Amino acid sequence: MAEAIGATEDAAARRVIAVQKRTCVAGRGTRLSQVDVIRVAATRGGVTEAVHLVHAVAVRDGAVVAAAGEPGLVAYFRSSAKPLQALPLARARDDLDERDLAIASASHLASPEQLEAVRALLWKAPATEHDLECGHEPTRLEHNCSGKHAGMLALCRARGWPLEGYRLPGHPVQQGCLAEVAAAAEVDPATIPTATDGCGVVTFGLTLERMAHAFSRLESLGAGARVAAAMRAHPELIRGPISADTLLMRTLPGWTAKGGAEGLLCAAGAGGLGVALKCADGSPRGLEQALHAFLATLGVDLPGVAPEALRNSRGELVGELAVL
Repeated sequence: MAEAIGATEDAAARRVIAVQKRTCVAGRGTRLSQVDVIRVAATRGGVTEAVHLVHAVAVRDGAVVAAAGEPGLVAYFRSSAKPLQALPLARARDDLDERDLAIASASHLASPEQLEAVRALLWKAPATEHDLECGHEPTRLEHNCSGKHAGMLALCRARGWPLEGYRLPGHPVQQGCLAEVAAAAEVDPATIPTATDGCGVVTFGLTLERMAHAFSRLESLGAGARVAAAMRAHPELIRGPISADTLLMRTLPGWTAKGGAEGLLCAAGAGGLGVALKCADGSPRGLEQALHAFLATLGVDLPGVAPEALRNSRGELVGELAVL
């Protein structure tokens, strides 16, 4: 396991492209809906100022059922992996409530409610803000990954592992997270390239298809149903009111969603459907529009999503964001 985490990024990337892409095909007897990459344009005064290219894939029962662009695109899971990273915590401790598991899966915006949830999880660990190894933004508690880090500290307490260095590749926490992601995606951990995430922990490279597959299996995994239910019960803790993941969980009953850095969004719907979307330029701006368009190809309506108004600092309407 330690060798898998410590593999060089270049060598691991070659393995993930060679091995994971072999799984990225439609299942036998499946009618695959394949369209071009989704194009989300920002226009102002009739002029197109930017176009965001979004790749997307949907998986059910291990088969690709819809794709836009390149479902075999390799990216890092980033914060979209948080629900999977919370699984060892949920299995190790039965004293955690839904708010604890939701904030452990969150990329919060440091609202008072979100910070109180982080404090509550640290208190249960028990641990302090000083023990968090996520850096300063402007404080460790306010870092958007402090809930995940608090959960990792709580896991260390439950397992008797040292708190110091829990973020490092050789620590049992990070080795366990690699194992969880590999098991969920059903790939050999040796084929997963690793790197350091923005908050200092390990992040994992997968194709979009394997990410969607992992999310499609979330509720069938040990403690997965508990984590997913916690996220749906408290979508306000996961990110914020205008983020695509919070919006999706508030709008579509039964859906679980988590965004990640560099324009990534993963979600799971009823009936074991998993989806993954990635904006090629790393911007999250086009994700909501692209998600609406992609779900429509699957017969899923995301109510309330219309071309997004672009406003200036005076609040004046100056343009729009919409799928071309």
